[in-house]
Amino acid sequence: MTTRFALTLEFDGGPFMGLQRQAHGPSVQQSVEEAVFAITGEEVTMHAAGRTDAGVHAFAMRAHVDVEKNIAPFRLMEALNAKLRPSPIAVLACEVVPENWHARFSCIGRSYLYRIVNRRAPLTLEKGRAWHIQKQLDADAMHRAAQSLIGNHDFTTFRSVHCQARSPVKTLDRLDVRREGELVLIETEARSFLHHQVRSMTGCLVLVGLGRWPEIRVAEALAARDRQALGLNAPPEGLYFVAARYPREA
Repeated sequence: MTTRFALTLEFDGGPFMGLQRQAHGPSVQQSVEEAVFAITGEEVTMHAAGRTDAGVHAFAMRAHVDVEKNIAPFRLMEALNAKLRPSPIAVLACEVVPENWHARFSCIGRSYLYRIVNRRAPLTLEKGRAWHIQKQLDADAMHRAAQSLIGNHDFTTFRSVHCQARSPVKTLDRLDVRREGELVLIETEARSFLHHQVRSMTGCLVLVGLGRWPEIRVAEALAARDRQALGLNAPPEGLYFVAARYPREA
């Protein structure tokens, strides 16, 4: 009998080619699947709520695996954490879920955080975990410009040319920009996102914050529905998958 285990993963995306298994380098998926095999002797496929790129991090990525071995969730979590060392992946939680629960397809909401360290001095502790911008950013202007992206729109401008989504139309529920000291934080929520959508939106908002774009140009870039209208794609190291929401948790 197979048991479906839901996992909550925290990881540093720096050493990986992304969450999904890749032929040309290590991935979070491969690391977890190999850890499960070492524990159970079973070849499993890990499914996740998001498909983060190389260098993107996660505070609480939801995922699931199906295991035949009779093992308690706590024991599986502890064993996975032991096998995953020294890779920068931690299993924060593990629970048994119904067989029709799916980490990706049951998810009704995803949230991301983009972190910018806005200071003259170079990064030390935050290197690889935030975008370093030396010139002062106007976070208030960035927030005002961001509001034009809220709602149901064709986000072609903010979509990677490699995006596999059937439609460029998405509904953005939240996009907030705020400053905390030298940090500029961009928080966003939606049911789902296009490939590179958050990084592309962030890049354009930074152009506003630097004074290179007027606030209205973000709305104009959206209306253009043309990738050529994109001003800047933010680097991956500042992006974090924050949380996934499911019906019973809503």
